[in-house]
Amino acid sequence: MLQHTFTRTAAALTTFALSANAVAEEIVENPYGLSALWAQGDVVAKATLLILVIMSMGSWYVIFTKLAEQSRVMRYAQTAQSNFWNAGDVRQGTDGLEVDSPFRFIAEKGLESAGKHTGLLGSINFNDWVTMSIQRAMNNVQSRMQDGLAVLATVGSTAPFVGLFGTVWGIYNALVKIGMSGQASIDKVAGPVGESLIMTAIGLAVAVPAVLGYNWLVRRNKVAMEEVHAFGADLHAVLLGSAESGSAQK
Repeated sequence: MLQHTFTRTAAALTTFALSANAVAEEIVENPYGLSALWAQGDVVAKATLLILVIMSMGSWYVIFTKLAEQSRVMRYAQTAQSNFWNAGDVRQGTDGLEVDSPFRFIAEKGLESAGKHTGLLGSINFNDWVTMSIQRAMNNVQSRMQDGLAVLATVGSTAPFVGLFGTVWGIYNALVKIGMSGQASIDKVAGPVGESLIMTAIGLAVAVPAVLGYNWLVRRNKVAMEEVHAFGADLHAVLLGSAESGSAQK
């Protein structure tokens, strides 16, 4: 009796193991995956997939490069806050900033405007002239910090539609093949349609990081520009004060 029970248990375990191996082989040899989509797709399907890949690579490149750029701007802000305002004058403070710092760029434009208030420009009020020059410099910095964000906005808004186009095109081709073959069984319909739906999933996978990255970078840009605007306002006050002191001494 014990031997008979042991034999039945061993047979059941063997059957379970064979079933598990069969399931594993079926999963590994799935004929309706991404590789099948690429192998069986036409030129339009492959081009659509390549466009989505390029959009994804471009969005991730923009995200990482903008994060690095914003980190540098915040580091430059800390340097300007700790070194610039402790200098003897604006020229000395400007020379103490990093060459590629946006704060040095703004300070140089402020000094340039203060030194060029002659000729026709001399007819403009000095306060207004310095204000315009510093504001132009800050707008230039803001424009450069926004470079690349349009790429993320474009990818986030168009990638789902590109993926949907790939799905519609794939379903169309699948239905054409089914109609020409005259077979409408579940295996003939589910496989091609499932492959086509992968395009929509890829489009969403490309769009979601782009949208999240865009919103995050816009928020970080706002924080960085607050530092830039604060520096510009303080620099404007210092230049006006220096000009008034120079006039009083004369």
